[in-house]
Amino acid sequence: MRKLNEKDIAILTKLAPEMHQPIHYRSILPPVSMHFAADDEDFRDRLERLSVDDFKYLADRILDQSECLLCISPEFARIFLDKLEEKVPGEAAECIRELYKSSTGYEA
Repeated sequence: MRKLNEKDIAILTKLAPEMHQPIHYRSILPPVSMHFAADDEDFRDRLERLSVDDFKYLADRILDQSECLLCISPEFARIFLDKLEEKVPGEAAECIRELYKSSTGYEA
C-alpha cells in the first residue's frame, strides 16, 4: 500500500488546501475528487493550481500504477486527462488516455 511522500502531500495540499491531515490518504486524485471537489468546475479549477511538473509527476505515478485514475468518476477522469494533455502533451498523456479507455471502456 502506498504511503504519500513529501511531493504527494505538496500536490494534495495545492489541490485541497482546506484539508487538515493529508497523511492518511494513499493517493492524490481520488480524495480530491470524492471529498473536496464540489463539482466538475471545482475539480477543473483545482487542477489549474498544478504546475507542469506536478502534472508530469502525476502522469508518472499513474503509469507506474501508484496513483489510481480508475478510482475517480469518468467525468473527473476526462477533466484530468484533458488538463494533462493541455499541460503535458505527448506520449504519456496519450498512453494514459488509452490505458483508461481499455481499463474502463469509457472514452475519457
